[in-house]
Amino acid sequence: MLKNWVVIPTCLPLVRRRCHTCASDRFRASGKFRVNAHHKLIDAWLLVLCTACGDTAKITVFERTHVRAVRPELLDRLHDNDLGLTAELLQDPVVRRRNRIALDWDRAWRLDTGAPDHLDHEVIDVSVRFAARIPVRPVRLIAEGCGLSRAEVERLLTEGRLVSAVPLSGKLSDDFTFTLKR
Repeated sequence: MLKNWVVIPTCLPLVRRRCHTCASDRFRASGKFRVNAHHKLIDAWLLVLCTACGDTAKITVFERTHVRAVRPELLDRLHDNDLGLTAELLQDPVVRRRNRIALDWDRAWRLDTGAPDHLDHEVIDVSVRFAARIPVRPVRLIAEGCGLSRAEVERLLTEGRLVSAVPLSGKLSDDFTFTLKR
């Protein structure tokens, strides 16, 4: 029996970065942008707030860019403080690398398995799809989706009753499939 599972973001992830005011290393995206123009050059930042002290920090979207190089629809979304744009920019590896930030996805996603009618089958084929690039341990997903403990999933993996074309150790953020034989 083939089942389709989807890993869905429930909210924006926290931004991991050191606060200059306190010792915290977590920021939440405010969903607000600051755009500043200097004649023909433009700067844009995503504003984030420290979870401990509330201090504001800026994540650079672009700096000293010629105004004509910025698409008008992007500029409109920046001025409108588009929350969808915030999510897109946090997912953008170029923005994360330029600003030396990482994302903390703890408690910011859920697993949608559909109806729980697959628990009584002997063999289950599951296709896991990610709605966003959320790094999650496959063992955790399988345990949560099948109602098993992580130790039991690890045991099934070592016994060869849980198989996949991709390694199930570490974290994945790309779609994958697996077969579980009980």
